[in-house]
Amino acid sequence: MAQVLEIADLKKLARRRVPKMFFDYADSGSWTEGTYRANESDFEKIKFRQRVAVDMTNRTLASQMVGQDISMPVAIAPTGLTGMQHADGEILAAQACEEAGVPFTLSTMSVCSIEAVVEKTTKPFWFQLYVMQDKDFAGRLIDRAKAAGCSALVLTLDLQILGQRHKDLRNGLSTPPKFTPHHIWQMATRPRWCLGMLGTKNRSFGNIVGHAKGVKDLSSLSSWTAEQFDPKLSWDDVAWIKERWGGKLILKGILDPEDAVMSLKTGADAIIVSNHGGRQLDGAISSIEALPEIVEAVGDKIEVHMDGGIRSGQDVLKALALGAKGTYIGRPFLYGLGAMGKAGVAKSIDIIRNEMDITMALCGKRDIKDVDRSILR
Repeated sequence: MAQVLEIADLKKLARRRVPKMFFDYADSGSWTEGTYRANESDFEKIKFRQRVAVDMTNRTLASQMVGQDISMPVAIAPTGLTGMQHADGEILAAQACEEAGVPFTLSTMSVCSIEAVVEKTTKPFWFQLYVMQDKDFAGRLIDRAKAAGCSALVLTLDLQILGQRHKDLRNGLSTPPKFTPHHIWQMATRPRWCLGMLGTKNRSFGNIVGHAKGVKDLSSLSSWTAEQFDPKLSWDDVAWIKERWGGKLILKGILDPEDAVMSLKTGADAIIVSNHGGRQLDGAISSIEALPEIVEAVGDKIEVHMDGGIRSGQDVLKALALGAKGTYIGRPFLYGLGAMGKAGVAKSIDIIRNEMDITMALCGKRDIKDVDRSILR
């Protein structure tokens, strides 16, 4: 742990400890991965203004996202198959977030179910919804999230059709995963991971199996998922989701100013500027490049968050300076989870927090709420 100083260190550890097909699932983009790479590299073009001889004492990162008090403006992004990075992955990540005072977002495609995470946590978390063609199932998912006390619903809008991810195809990763001799060999070379999986009952898609019509086990899951993402999803669907949910609603997957303006009509509480981590439309602009124009388009009419490419606390600070009121980390916490379980997730959050705090001070600010474009050149 003492040698883990940055997110890249956690990534190296996770690569050694997680079977290749699951590590690659988390660490990949669609087609050429151009947008995936741009999500990271475009942050490097943004430069800070260093300030000196200013009071740097009594700093605070405390903030709010959709009205919820948090220790810093960073939330855990919803990620599918989190429980395949480490046994009980969603539960461990939610617990680490609870202790750190940041929001955890559970994916529809999680391994651990909503109910399994609730059972092992004490504070509300957020739930991410994929809209399926089976609207009855989607409605029941919303009801389950309400019954669990989830404090916000994150509706993903940019996965109507699945982007082609070459690494997954080459690895033969499927839903559910197939275990050929090649896959079994991958797992056999990761004994720590295997021992963890042997000790948990959470090895399926807990939110789907036993809940969706006709999906009673893993064998019936593949055909269901292949046909269930709804290509007809429209803004009209957001209205019934908001009505059925009745709580804080966040729209994820906004990358164009026109769509951002359209989102204002839905009554949502926030939007997330995101290109799905570069996993959908390859060739789209990076999230950080899209952010300023979207902030300008919507002004203060809706809370703007940002997701994609964040690998450090400095990246978070740059997003906040460009107008985001909150940010999300996906791969950084997945690297931590794969590397060291709950302790790794906590470490990833601590790394981001420390880098934010020190950078903010060296830019001449003491309160995260005062961070704006003035800290950038």
